[in-house]
Amino acid sequence: MIKTIILKEIIKESGYKLSYIASKLGLSRYSLSNKINNVTEFTQSEIVKISKLLKINTDDISNIFFYD
Repeated sequence: MIKTIILKEIIKESGYKLSYIASKLGLSRYSLSNKINNVTEFTQSEIVKISKLLKINTDDISNIFFYD
């Protein structure tokens, strides 16, 4: 599970639309939305891609995607 609220805020601040982010990840907008809302999980490669695109630093990556 990811911290949806934090990721949504980062996406909002980036100014990118979900459809643009999804296309950069090779996903449909629907699939990306499912991942953001914890319906399905992000793969490791998707985490790397979205982190680079949104300029998420290492500490925040851990906080958003890898927490208990």
